[in-house]
Amino acid sequence: MSNHWLRFREGNSTGFGTLEGQNIRVHQGDMFSGAMPTDRMLPLASVELLMPVRPSKVIAMWNNFHALGQKLNLAVPAEPLYLIKAPNSYLDPNRTIVKPPCDGKVVFEGELGIVIGKTCKQVPERDAMAHVFGYTCANDVTVADILNRDASFAQWVRAKGLDTFCPFGPVVATGLDPEKLVVKTTLNGELRQDYPISDMRFSVRQLVSLISQDMTLYAGDIILCGTSIGVGSMKPGSTVEVEIAGIGKLSNRFE
Repeated sequence: MSNHWLRFREGNSTGFGTLEGQNIRVHQGDMFSGAMPTDRMLPLASVELLMPVRPSKVIAMWNNFHALGQKLNLAVPAEPLYLIKAPNSYLDPNRTIVKPPCDGKVVFEGELGIVIGKTCKQVPERDAMAHVFGYTCANDVTVADILNRDASFAQWVRAKGLDTFCPFGPVVATGLDPEKLVVKTTLNGELRQDYPISDMRFSVRQLVSLISQDMTLYAGDIILCGTSIGVGSMKPGSTVEVEIAGIGKLSNRFE
């Protein structure tokens, strides 16, 4: 059974719950362990959606899709290649991605996010899926020009870690088969990305297991699976939407 979990702000208070049509079933407790439904229902339109979880870290993959790797003529990686998106980059659904003060091309990258559900340390691949809570949509925003500005040091964290550069949401969906998911990204209503998660070099199971050998993953942490062909730049005034059937649509303006 699939549930769609979200967090919201109602007046001066925040809460969480599950989507039931156009309403939210408010829950109590902890989303990841023993969340209890209440009798309270809220119209979705009456609240402000927040990022659905609060990660201690967001880990973002590079070169994890065959199609994009082949297009860019990249060597096949022997292990997952990744960076960390800084907490200042996390952004709620429907909020504005802010143009940074530096010049350079700002790029959108629609991605699937794996949401960890319980502490995960050096987990074998056979047990990895027991540590996955669900999945969300994300936009791994990047200032492309910063990446190789200095020939001696590739600036991945800076290029991808600026304020508001990691929108994710609007929900975390549980009970999905990631191999059947498709990521679609539109820029101002025009389809730019349309690619299957089944094309990943490293599967969800492999990513969770291999990354957990390096660093402990905690409930709420997100692994961004990487992106595929169709990434492009966006100009101020643009709207980018990342949609994954079974999860929902993440929409953000860029100003």
